[in-house]
Amino acid sequence: MIPVIESGQAHPYPPRITEFTRQFWDALGEGRFMTTAGVETGQLTFPPKPVSPHAWDEEVEWVELSGRGTLYAHTTVHASPSAFVGDLPYRICIVDLEEGIRLATRLIGSAEVSIGAAVELVAVRHTDGLSYAARAMNS
Repeated sequence: MIPVIESGQAHPYPPRITEFTRQFWDALGEGRFMTTAGVETGQLTFPPKPVSPHAWDEEVEWVELSGRGTLYAHTTVHASPSAFVGDLPYRICIVDLEEGIRLATRLIGSAEVSIGAAVELVAVRHTDGLSYAARAMNS
């Protein structure tokens, strides 16, 4: 399970939810971070996909991830697309999850973090939907 935090604001750029990805977004709202894995290979993919890119077949299963990982890279954004201007400056990062998935997301919290720091994913409940972000462990 991952923590679910309230933002109290609308999402500046809500995600596109499809029939296939709805399971990801529904699970996220329950504090579960999910992705897909090919049934044949067991290899994980993120974002979740209806086709395994490793076996090129449609036999995929949903897998829950721990949401814990290591900070691979981060930066602070000072100039952004218009949808995110109200959030400036904000931090983004790349996280290597324990399960071997590497993903990019927002880095939240005021804690100073260094490359290699332990981070966790959190679900962010906006007034109009969900997103996810990373933060330093124990923030």
